[in-house]
Amino acid sequence: MKKLIEQILKFGVVGAVAFLIDWGILNLLVGVFHMHNVIAGTISFTIALVFNYFASMKYVFRHRPDMARWMEMAIFLFSAVVGLFINGLIIWLSTYGMNKDAFISQHAEYLLRTNVGKLIATVVVAIWNFIIRKWLLDDTHTNAMNRLRGHVLSEEELEAKWERSFSHRLGMWSIEHTPKGWK
Repeated sequence: MKKLIEQILKFGVVGAVAFLIDWGILNLLVGVFHMHNVIAGTISFTIALVFNYFASMKYVFRHRPDMARWMEMAIFLFSAVVGLFINGLIIWLSTYGMNKDAFISQHAEYLLRTNVGKLIATVVVAIWNFIIRKWLLDDTHTNAMNRLRGHVLSEEELEAKWERSFSHRLGMWSIEHTPKGWK
């Protein structure tokens, strides 16, 4: 349980820095350059995503020896595309109903509503990212969830449960199907 809490805290720190990058670029593009919020949100999200990938894989999630790197990147990319869609949808909804040129004609309200939408999108996307990455990318198959439910599994039971898990089977499949010359 201690490792899970520590991991959530690290995820939060990396996420906070990524948010500051994302939010700063978004506000620069919308506030200073009067860019449409969905386009600006896509640009800022993508830049913050690059930071988030490297920081998450270095400080939050460990490489799994039972998964090929290309599969880690594919999972990260998949979660990022879904996160980008959620982010864009919520930002778009935050200014839905405003004039088509609101980013110029109603600039202050547009910027405020964009920021409220961005805050909501950040929370939703952070939850999505942690769940999908914890499920598919992390190598720590601890007994924490079982302890929360009041069950304690032996090392053998835990290992058997891990070997039957979708995450482990996906990882093993990725190793078996890694193209020649790739590591």
